[in-house]
Amino acid sequence: MKDPLGRLVAHDLRGTMPDSPEGVALVLHGGGERGFGPMPWWEGPVLRMRPFARAIEKRAGDRIAVVRLKNRYFGWNGPEQTPLTDTRWALDRIRERYAGLPVALIGHSMGGRVATHLAGEPDVTTVVGLAPWVEEGDPRPGRPGLRVLLMHGTADRTTDPRRTKRLADELRAKGADVTWRPIDGDIHGMLRHAPTWHREVAEFVTASLLR
Repeated sequence: MKDPLGRLVAHDLRGTMPDSPEGVALVLHGGGERGFGPMPWWEGPVLRMRPFARAIEKRAGDRIAVVRLKNRYFGWNGPEQTPLTDTRWALDRIRERYAGLPVALIGHSMGGRVATHLAGEPDVTTVVGLAPWVEEGDPRPGRPGLRVLLMHGTADRTTDPRRTKRLADELRAKGADVTWRPIDGDIHGMLRHAPTWHREVAEFVTASLLR
C-alpha cells in the first residue's frame, strides 16, 4: 500500500504466537492527531509499548498470545481514522489463527482511543487505556461482561486525566467492570513510575483473559 506521497507503507504484527493459548493481547501504540508519515518499528510510540508486551508474556507464559501492532501512519487523520482500519486488520488476522478466543486491547494515548472505539468488536472482552486520548462524541461501547482498566498520570499535559475519569464513569454506567487508576505525578510518557504501569497492566490483562 502507498501513502499520499507514493511511498510504500504497511501495517505489521509482531509477538508471541503459541499453539494453544487461552486468550490474545493486542498492544496498540500511540501517535498524533494528523500524520501520514510512515511509522517504523523503532519509532518512540511503538517502542514504548514493548515493555507492556514483555510484562504480559512474562506473567502469562504460553497461555496468552501477545502481539504488537505497528500502524501504517503516525496520525489519527480525521475522518479517515487510519489506526482503526489497521487495528481491524489486526483483529481479522488474530481471528484467522485464534478463532473464538477472548481478546484484550491495550493502547496508549491514540492507541487507547482506538481500544475504546473497538471495545464492541466480537471477541473483545478486555480494554486497557493508558493515558488515553478521549474525545467528546467518540463511542462509549460499555456493556456487561466488558472489563476495563483506565490508567492516567495525574501530571499528564498531553491527554487529560479528567476526561479519562469521566470515561470510566460512563463505561461503568453502561454495565462494564471498570477499574480507574490514577498514577500520582506521572506524565504522558509513563516513565516516572514505569514498573507500576507495566506490572498492573500485566496483572489485569492476565486475570481478565485467564479467569
